[in-house]
Amino acid sequence: MTHRLQLIAIAALALGTLTACGEKPQTGAGIRSDAVPYAGTGSNFTEPGWKAGDKASWEAQLKARQQYGQNEYTRTQTK
Repeated sequence: MTHRLQLIAIAALALGTLTACGEKPQTGAGIRSDAVPYAGTGSNFTEPGWKAGDKASWEAQLKARQQYGQNEYTRTQTK
């Protein structure tokens, strides 16, 4: 009787382990848009000086954000 319970427990453990290790298929589907990035979203919360649809203005804002907002060397310098 205990041998049968041990076999059932081992089978349940093996089945549980195999189902836990299953991996769902991953798809590359993300947010896809036909609009260019500098077209804007129509939101009122935009950076002053940036004009939606103007590629040069968009690139200038990205460059300024990278230089002054994400560059630790320029953020930590005392003035």
